[in-house]
Amino acid sequence: MADSTSGFRVTGIDMTGYMVKDTGRALAFYRDVLGIEPTTVYPGEAGAEYELSDGTTFGLFNPGGIMPWRGGTGVMFAVDDFDSAVRNAKARGATVHMEHESPVCFMAMTEDSEGNHFIIHKRKNA
Repeated sequence: MADSTSGFRVTGIDMTGYMVKDTGRALAFYRDVLGIEPTTVYPGEAGAEYELSDGTTFGLFNPGGIMPWRGGTGVMFAVDDFDSAVRNAKARGATVHMEHESPVCFMAMTEDSEGNHFIIHKRKNA
């Protein structure tokens, strides 16, 4: 996925998801329309994750001031070396809007050349 000079590899997709403005309304929508229940609900209306039966994860997140709100779909690319991936993304022209460390992961909200957002992501337990 990455050349040997980059210092990191994209190892998969940790999650796809959406940012939401009204967490309760979004959770109700996915429960009532698709019949799915979250496997993790974050405190303070921060969002939820759904681990699906095929092993993929879908997430709904209310950035609540931690990240800039961006409509549309998003993807979290799993990387083996977070710092190297962020450093290389910046050096190669990607816009990195912010970096954040949560209790379970490191993430950097990033934008591609077309304005699509994606997150460089490293789980702490991986």
